[in-house]
Amino acid sequence: MGQPIEITRAEVSVAGLRALAGKTADGAVVRRLLAIALVQEGRSRDEAALLSGMTRQTLRDWVHRYNTEGAKGLRSRIGPGRPPILTSTRMGELRELVLKGPDPERNTVIRWRCADLCEEIAGRWSVKVCEQTMGKWLRRLEMTRLQPRPYHPKKDPEAEVAFKKNFSSLVKTALPASAVGKPIEIWFQDEARVGQQGSLEYIWAPIGSRPLAVRDNRHDSVYLFGALCPSRATGAAIIMPAANSEAMSEHLKEIATQVAPGAHAGLVCDGAGWHQRGERLTVPDNITLLPIPPYSPELNPMENVWDYLRGNKLSHQVWDTYDAIVRACAEAWRVLMGDPDRIRSIATRSWAWVNL
Repeated sequence: MGQPIEITRAEVSVAGLRALAGKTADGAVVRRLLAIALVQEGRSRDEAALLSGMTRQTLRDWVHRYNTEGAKGLRSRIGPGRPPILTSTRMGELRELVLKGPDPERNTVIRWRCADLCEEIAGRWSVKVCEQTMGKWLRRLEMTRLQPRPYHPKKDPEAEVAFKKNFSSLVKTALPASAVGKPIEIWFQDEARVGQQGSLEYIWAPIGSRPLAVRDNRHDSVYLFGALCPSRATGAAIIMPAANSEAMSEHLKEIATQVAPGAHAGLVCDGAGWHQRGERLTVPDNITLLPIPPYSPELNPMENVWDYLRGNKLSHQVWDTYDAIVRACAEAWRVLMGDPDRIRSIATRSWAWVNL
């Protein structure tokens, strides 16, 4: 039998060590505490090590650490490991580089691939990594591959910010005198073309494959005019053969019937020609049009509604007749109207409110 290992600390009793072990979640620390308790009870170092699942030398090392630091010295410690290839500062620079995009003249590419980024950081910082490592870094930076949304070169970001910031005052300025004192509802309106020349949405498929999806090459189509009021989770839609002022007038009539009795609707819409007041466009008395800044469709959540309907109801289909397209649009809208939580989720915008 070996001689008991001398423990110089006595501020924690055997019972205290066992109580502390019972409150510890780390199993390795529990074994070390119990091993120290066994030693304090007078067990041999061989027996204490065996009962605690460690070697005698390991036990001796933990006893030395306990004598030096107490129970805190028994905590598990993780080594620092190999220093990262890129410092946190350079990782931030890498993220900015990706977000900014390549310079076509200097980098000779129009979009970043992992291989291009590997070459770029090799030239900048003399750091060579494989494409898989670059992919891991980008995911660590909370980045992934997404299809960009196109925007018009005349888009004015400052106008968009001002529209959202001043939305409440813009609504109050646009409201007619007849709307004073009435509850104000915010509605969003847009129209989408749906037809045989439809879009193909993303689907799951094996890596490296080119999946097939049916697409009709004929050209029959309809226009689905839709509007939503996210606060009431309701909407109004009509299906028309064309997008023009007459169709818009009919849609405004339908929206007017869905506005709450005694309320006035501020209808956010884009600046299409058939949305402009004129001789051919009739706007009901309980609706005020609120045009968004030019070339800023992302301010209208109806764009997201169309993405949802196309992705889940109106793509990968073949419609042989015009009436079949109409029925498909009507059914898709009915499904959306039956899901108020989804309407609120898609169409609610924090900036779209009115402080009367």
